[in-house]
Amino acid sequence: MPEDSANAGPVSRRTLLRLGAAGGAGAALVAAQGWGAPFLAQRGLLSADGAFAATSTALSDGFFYLEKFPTSPLIISPFTDPLPIPRALAPVPRSVYSAWRNPPGPGTGQQNSLRNERHQIWPGQIGYPDPIVYKIDVLLRTHAFTTSQVLPIDADGKPTVSFDSSGKAYSPGTKRTLPLSTIYGFNGTFPGPMINAEYGKPALVRFENHLDENPLNLDRQDFGSPDWSFLTHLHNGHTAPESDGNPHYSMVSGPRRMGFLPQMWVDNLYLNWPAGGDDREKQSFFWFHDHRMDHTGSNVYKGLVGLYPIYDPKYGLDMGDERQGLRLPGVRTDNPDGSFDVKYDIPLAFSDFRLDDGDTVHKDIHDGQGEFPAAKNPAKHPEWWGKTFYKHFPNHGFVGDICTVNGTASPVLEVKRRKYRFRFLDASVSRIYEFKLMSSTLGPKSSASLGYVDDELEGQYRIEDGQQCMQFTQIASDGGLLPFPIKRDSFELWPAKRREVIVDFTRYQDGTPTTKGDVIYLTNVMKMPNGRMWSNSSRFFPDPKYKVPVLKFVIGDNAPDDSQIPAPQMPLRPLPPLPNNWRNLLDNRLIFEVKRGALGGETEWLINGKPFDPTTVVKCLKNPAGATPLARQKKNSFSLWEIRNGGGGWVHPFHLHMEEHRTVMRNGKDVTGAGDPGHPDDVSKEDLVALDPNESVIIYRGFRDFVGPYVAHCHNLAHEDHAMMFGWEITP
Repeated sequence: MPEDSANAGPVSRRTLLRLGAAGGAGAALVAAQGWGAPFLAQRGLLSADGAFAATSTALSDGFFYLEKFPTSPLIISPFTDPLPIPRALAPVPRSVYSAWRNPPGPGTGQQNSLRNERHQIWPGQIGYPDPIVYKIDVLLRTHAFTTSQVLPIDADGKPTVSFDSSGKAYSPGTKRTLPLSTIYGFNGTFPGPMINAEYGKPALVRFENHLDENPLNLDRQDFGSPDWSFLTHLHNGHTAPESDGNPHYSMVSGPRRMGFLPQMWVDNLYLNWPAGGDDREKQSFFWFHDHRMDHTGSNVYKGLVGLYPIYDPKYGLDMGDERQGLRLPGVRTDNPDGSFDVKYDIPLAFSDFRLDDGDTVHKDIHDGQGEFPAAKNPAKHPEWWGKTFYKHFPNHGFVGDICTVNGTASPVLEVKRRKYRFRFLDASVSRIYEFKLMSSTLGPKSSASLGYVDDELEGQYRIEDGQQCMQFTQIASDGGLLPFPIKRDSFELWPAKRREVIVDFTRYQDGTPTTKGDVIYLTNVMKMPNGRMWSNSSRFFPDPKYKVPVLKFVIGDNAPDDSQIPAPQMPLRPLPPLPNNWRNLLDNRLIFEVKRGALGGETEWLINGKPFDPTTVVKCLKNPAGATPLARQKKNSFSLWEIRNGGGGWVHPFHLHMEEHRTVMRNGKDVTGAGDPGHPDDVSKEDLVALDPNESVIIYRGFRDFVGPYVAHCHNLAHEDHAMMFGWEITP
């Protein structure tokens, strides 16, 4: 039971629980002196009432949220399956989509199958050509996470019983082949298709719902939207609300419900046009995912993830051709079907999962609502052994014990001796990663064989002798190219965030050349036993033994390389300017506090003390000017927003739709110059605010080009699905 066993640095959650309500004063005293101060301060609990809040939270968790999770079977032969490298999706020829019964277009009623919306801006209105058209079906299909045999183990790492689809039991020690897991997938795959986009060339994607069709007669299990609806969000495209795929819009317009039902379609128009037409607002890596209200986490976990790199052909700056512009790694091939692929430019989507042990009781709040009657929960499901397990209501957030990269657990990639560009995406429900490049003499050893148990089994394998051997050169964040590159020994990757790096596989960081056959492991060094926050990382109580390899690189042959690593002070993309008087705007900022609610249940997480109401615009907290304005902005205006973490020892990756922002202050400190040591990406544009415990962050952002309803929410999807989201609007 992770709720009982999750340790938090030098003090475990069990210890806090044992303090009891009467121990609150004692905890506060300890927090103020001695060993407790660093522990509580770094977890947002060292405040006037922090220790009491910690005690209250611990008691609430202990009484109401005993959430048992299964231990996934051990993958016996890791790092043998090749890393899947997605190819670009082919567009639909004009001759084909023109003949559709309902072809895409700018007219009234042409935006979706309900015929009740039109595109707010058609490309011709901004001097762009008609969009390139793609077709993506939302399908019920299957997925294999590994081809390796597995050994069923229990929470102590010992061999245990397993089951087949009929419920037949297999004795402990029996090696098994994993059954295929049921997924909802864009075009039936996980991850879904990749669209290679370009600025100046709009894309229109017709998403069509076929989740009611079950040609393989699959068991849908007990997660995923129960009405089989979907809602696709291009994260964080500069997009009109009817194509944004957000619940605030969908509940008041378009489908006028939580999502698009089976047999409905919607044309999402992505203009690939920077905000305000400003080249400084261009980005470089989006992804698209489901955003169906109340079931975003389960639908994303079930497979509704797609990739959308976007290139900038202007002046050849960043068009996937390493002979031009910034000369970032990439060899482009234009395909006859109208798509293009870029070799040596590889997206890496990280997702963590748990697989059912057939013996864990499925029981959470959604079962009492009758959403999955076929499951007959609460019940054990031996017939689901080895398939993905999901719990809708873990109050911390859902974390898995198997990490996948592009849908494959513990993959291997043979790389040429040259430079590569990697586009990292955290597509997990709640897990945060910290990555390093490491060498290991002994190689991966299973955590079970090393004597670890319970949460320490997460990740399945470790390289305890791992040593950092290479550095990353970071060139982009979730807001696109950085103003200057950053050399990184490691970097954190929070849910929904993207980080782009260059890795030079010709030499190690000490200058020694690599040789064919050398092995380097992309390694996660952040221990996160549950979704509250990490217990150990480079910034907080590093654990020298927690080195979990997630991707194996094997050095191959030499290859031509015309790319360059940008010099430390080489400009990449200039930042949009801040107004000189931005400090004078602080009194009138809009303030939003994210915090756990007191009542629990489906409104576990609140913003400004309120659960998400899709029909209203939230009111901000009283600002220094004494005002409490609604989150309603004039078109083409700019504003300062403050996002506060309400404490309790939680972290929140907070995402704001539609435009990126610049961080101007963190915890009352101006970070517009050197940034924050814990968050070096504060110097860039971003679409997600990384809130450490008890932090306050002030951002500057615009509201350009479109009008209508949008949302902001925590991208710990367990928090978002339980009310940590608010609606805001842009008005004419």
